[in-house]
Amino acid sequence: MNSICVYCGSSPGTDPAYLAEAVACGTLIARAGMTLVYGGGKVGLMGAVADAALAAGGRVVGVMPEHLVSQEIAHRGLTELRVVASMHERKQAMEEFSDGFLCLPGGPGTFEEIFEQWTWALLGVHAKPCGFVNVGGYYDLMRATIQQMADKGFIAQTYVDMLIYADSATQVIQQFRSYVAPAPKWTMTTPPKF
Repeated sequence: MNSICVYCGSSPGTDPAYLAEAVACGTLIARAGMTLVYGGGKVGLMGAVADAALAAGGRVVGVMPEHLVSQEIAHRGLTELRVVASMHERKQAMEEFSDGFLCLPGGPGTFEEIFEQWTWALLGVHAKPCGFVNVGGYYDLMRATIQQMADKGFIAQTYVDMLIYADSATQVIQQFRSYVAPAPKWTMTTPPKF
């Protein structure tokens, strides 16, 4: 893996453990010689993960729509800041630049971005891993909801099982290295049983 996309909150959250894990994540990615790809912000967990990677000598690529840059939340100290026209272009560029998608705690934007990458993965648009750093159980309820999708017949269990959960970015990235993507949903030779 040469680059990791990190999705996370534009706020720091209420638990100091969220910020601590963002710093650890950015540091880890940089020290491993990988590029950090993220949303380009200077605020919240986004800013913390970028600052940590930069402080550790890493390469950091931010991708941000023009309307957010003009609101002055863009991080101006990055290795590279790609300014795009829309949120759709942002997500497409982040997918192209990244070998895996790691999700720290965050809000609706964080969920929307990682869910789109997961959807693209199960459809075979890409074969890259998606993982959640479950700091303090942050993703426990979401994980249960995703499992319910399979239990109620809306998705095959294999696509639930493709998601990686761990307590730290270190553990998620270790699992990324051995990830094998399942066959895309519509090209399986034998349809999955729900």
